Amino acid sequence: MNFNEAEQIERRKLCGLSRDELQALQLRKLNELLRVAEKQAFYADRLADVSLPLTSLDQITTLPILTKTDMIPAHRGLPGRIFGLPRDRYTRMHQTSGTSGWPMPVYDTPQDWNWFLHCWQFVLDAANVTSNDVAMMAFSFGPFIGFWTANDALVQRGAMVVPGGGMSSEARLQMIVDNECTIVCCTPTYALHLVSVARENKIDLAATKVTRIIVAGEPGGSMPIVRKRIEEGWGAKVIDHSGASELGAWGFGSDDGRGMHVIESEFIAELLHFDDDHPSGQSVAEGETAELVLTNLGRFGGPAIRYRTGDIVQADRSNASDCNFLWLRGGVLGRADDMMVIRGVNVFPSSIEAIVREVDATAEFRIIATREDEMDQLAVEAELSIADSKRLSDLLRDRLALRVAVQNVETGTLPQFQAKARRLVDRRSE
Repeated sequence: MNFNEAEQIERRKLCGLSRDELQALQLRKLNELLRVAEKQAFYADRLADVSLPLTSLDQITTLPILTKTDMIPAHRGLPGRIFGLPRDRYTRMHQTSGTSGWPMPVYDTPQDWNWFLHCWQFVLDAANVTSNDVAMMAFSFGPFIGFWTANDALVQRGAMVVPGGGMSSEARLQMIVDNECTIVCCTPTYALHLVSVARENKIDLAATKVTRIIVAGEPGGSMPIVRKRIEEGWGAKVIDHSGASELGAWGFGSDDGRGMHVIESEFIAELLHFDDDHPSGQSVAEGETAELVLTNLGRFGGPAIRYRTGDIVQADRSNASDCNFLWLRGGVLGRADDMMVIRGVNVFPSSIEAIVREVDATAEFRIIATREDEMDQLAVEAELSIADSKRLSDLLRDRLALRVAVQNVETGTLPQFQAKARRLVDRRSE
């Protein structure tokens, strides 16, 4: 038995812990984290009135909620405020994608980085990755942490990694063929885009050695329509994953593809509803739509304690599975800050994408939100034929109970995305 096999057995044991065993483990790790956090400037005031150590996991609600705004440093270029150790303790620097403002640097110590990779190993377990695999990293390597952690976790696992930065989609496809890659790591959007490029270049993806597509960065990997389109296009299985620069790699796709597990041995998950009457959050029942609040338990150089992820989920602990970790039906359903109320109907961009993919698996599109006479309006621009645009309009009306104007545009006129897709254009404040 080699080192990786022994670790894999240990991870399986963690997945199989009972709820009581898991909560005891979480409480122990949380108190270890709080002992370190209370000595850092950012948390000293936040934890001043909290009696430590906690004696029950229920007492986590006595800790303040953490938001992205709370983390923003005083000046651009400084790390997020939760990264409070002396700078010479850190050896890794990355930054957030900047989707809600300017990018924020995040730091990791060597110990934190190893913990991050440990979390990634749960994802690689779900994908059945071995040292015999060859993985194409189908994106350009920048400061976004997810690319680097995936790369290092695969190397740690013993797989060969093929870097795909700085090249065209056609060149990446050729490298996949030439190097007999068995795994592709990318976003769901880019996986679909490669299907389209392969078709244009008469490359039969099903004839390649690729058997698994590990996706992350945006909803899609657990959405039935998107997942089906990717799997049909590649002749390969999709494995979903979720994480955040501020938190770590917190989720991996369930084997049936219908949702995602939270790695509860390394994260504490809370399901809360926030509104003006409940600014600190109100617990919701399992199965109800809620915002996911997470506490990472192994990043001592950057503790994110009760962090509002902004991810909208539906949780279920009764899902039939060998893994007892919290299960999120459909994975991440959308973002709280992306939800729009259009004429009384709650609409997520991910819901619109799922309907677009029914019409055309690879068509590019974007959503335009405007405001007319104090009423929010929604329109979709899509690289579709007139007939398919009419079909999309009908589906949106039937599925969302909402009339959405659909405009067909010429192929190649809308932005293409390799990393996180940003298809919502919000013009309501203009």
